[in-house]
Amino acid sequence: MGGKDDSCGNSCGHGCGGETKTGILPAKTGEGSSVRHKIMVLSGKGGVGKSSVASCLAMQLAERGFRVGLMDIDFHGPSIPVIFGVQGERLTGDERGIHPFSIGQNLKVISIGLFLDDRDDAVIWRGPLKMSAIRQFVEEVWWGDLDYLIIDSPPGTGDEPLSVVQLMPDAWGLVVTTPQELAAADVRKSVAFCRQTGLRLLGLVENMSDAVCPHCGGKINVFGSGGARRIAMDMGVEILAELPFDADFLAWEDRGGARSGSCREMPVLGGAFERLAERVVELTGEKGEEMAGGGADGVEAGGGAGLFAVPTQGGLLCSHFGHCEAFTLLEADGQGGVKVREVCEAPPHEPGLLPRWLAGKGVTAVIAGGMGARAQQLFRESGVRVICGAPELSPQELVARWLRGDLELGENACDH
Repeated sequence: MGGKDDSCGNSCGHGCGGETKTGILPAKTGEGSSVRHKIMVLSGKGGVGKSSVASCLAMQLAERGFRVGLMDIDFHGPSIPVIFGVQGERLTGDERGIHPFSIGQNLKVISIGLFLDDRDDAVIWRGPLKMSAIRQFVEEVWWGDLDYLIIDSPPGTGDEPLSVVQLMPDAWGLVVTTPQELAAADVRKSVAFCRQTGLRLLGLVENMSDAVCPHCGGKINVFGSGGARRIAMDMGVEILAELPFDADFLAWEDRGGARSGSCREMPVLGGAFERLAERVVELTGEKGEEMAGGGADGVEAGGGAGLFAVPTQGGLLCSHFGHCEAFTLLEADGQGGVKVREVCEAPPHEPGLLPRWLAGKGVTAVIAGGMGARAQQLFRESGVRVICGAPELSPQELVARWLRGDLELGENACDH
C-alpha cells in the first residue's frame, strides 16, 4: 500500500503527488481465507447513506450468525472508523497477514482510516495505487473464512468499484439512493455500471425516504419521493428496502454507536435493516444456496426451493426467450408448492440485458422454449440454471412438472 507509482513522477513513495502517512503494515499473504458471498455497496453520488447501509447490513448479517467482513474502500472519505467508533485503533499482523479489527464475534472491519497516523491526513492517491490497496485488502488481510464480505465503495463508477469488479467478478452490487431526482439520475449510472461490467445486481435501497413528524406522527418527504420507484420501474430492478430518515440514527453514527455490533437500539431503522438483511440472505446467502441447488447448476429437477422465471405470451410459455411480452416469477417452497411472486413486463430487447436483469431479481432457474448460446452463458456466469426445450404450458404447470421430475423437454427452439 505504500508503493510508488512512477507514472506520477514524484518521490514521496506513494505515487500520489503528495505525502500521506499511512503506517501500513508489511505486506503479508492471507492464504487460507475464503469468502462465499461478496456484496459491493454503490451509490451514484455522495451523501446518500451508503456507508450507513453497508455498516448496518454487515451488523445484521453478523447478528444472524454469519461470519462477515466489512471492507471500506472509500480511501478519500472513509466513514467506517467513525461509524464503528474505532478511530485511533491500530491493526496488527502476523505471518498470516494483516488482522482486521473485530467487532464482536462475527464481524471484522478494515479501512484505510485504520492505517492513518492522524485522522485529518488526506489520502492523495491516483488509480494504480488504489487498485494496489484494494488488492492488498483482498489478498493480504487475514479475513479467515467469511460468509459475506460487504464492500463500502466511494460514490461514482471510477477506479475503486471497477477494481472490485476485476478482482471479484462473482460479486453482487447493491445500489443506494435517496428519493430526490438528482440522486436518482446518478443512480441510473450505477445500475448501468453493474450491467455493463457484468456485476450481478441485487437491487436498490432507498435511504431517507421520509421522516416522521414528532408532533402529529405524519410522514414528511424531506428529500422528495418516488425517485427509486421510477428507477425500479424503468430499469427493471427490485427495491430491497425503503429506509426512513431518522435524526437519532445520525447522532448514533457520530458517536460510534456501531461499536456495539448492533443497530437494534435504533427502533425506527433497526427493523428496516433487519428486513433488508433477510432479503439479501434470500438472494445471495445460505437460503439462496439451497435455492440454487447448492451451486451454479441451479435448481435440481424433482424437488428443492427456488425462484423460477418463465417467459410468457398470453399466459403461456413464449417459445422464444428474448421476444416475450412478460416474465412470470414463481417461488417453489421446497415441498412441492409453487406460487406466482410477480409478473414483470419484459424490458426492451437489448443484447445481454435479460440474464443480468433476471439474476438481479434473485432468479435461480429459467424455463424456456429456446434461448441463444450467449444468453445461456451469461446465465451460467450468474449462477442461474437454464432449462430449454419446454412446451407451451402455463408457468405454474411448467414449474410443478419440473419439480416433480416429469417435465418433458424437446430441442432448444433457438439456434443462435
